[in-house]
Amino acid sequence: MPSSVQLIRASNLSAVAEYAYAATAPRDARLIFLAGSCPLDDDGATVAPGDFAAQAAACVETMTRALAAAGATIEDVISTRVLVASSDQADLVTAWEVVRDAFGDHDVPSTLMGVTVLGYDDQLVELEAIAAVVDPQG
Repeated sequence: MPSSVQLIRASNLSAVAEYAYAATAPRDARLIFLAGSCPLDDDGATVAPGDFAAQAAACVETMTRALAAAGATIEDVISTRVLVASSDQADLVTAWEVVRDAFGDHDVPSTLMGVTVLGYDDQLVELEAIAAVVDPQG
């Protein structure tokens, strides 16, 4: 089922951004606010210490699983925030490229932030998301 989220491109803003500048949800949407998706394995250990790309991929997988549990898919995401524990712009870009590629053409509005520390030992990346779904009438 196609997403009912509408991405908005602003022609009067920079075309350099690799995401839509805004998104809307339909009036009858159920919003889903996900906790930050962390790069943890099923036992709660941080995966791939020191590897920004691998941790970003693990965060996308965690987010996808959380979305599924809420009855949504990545196509229902309306915005994201990518947190990267680094002051090096290259590390932020490394994590961002993994997240951007996972979303493909569904390039939702997103914020990329460098932070000083994240909550788990060896954690470098965290991915927050909001989704909007229209439940079938039943």
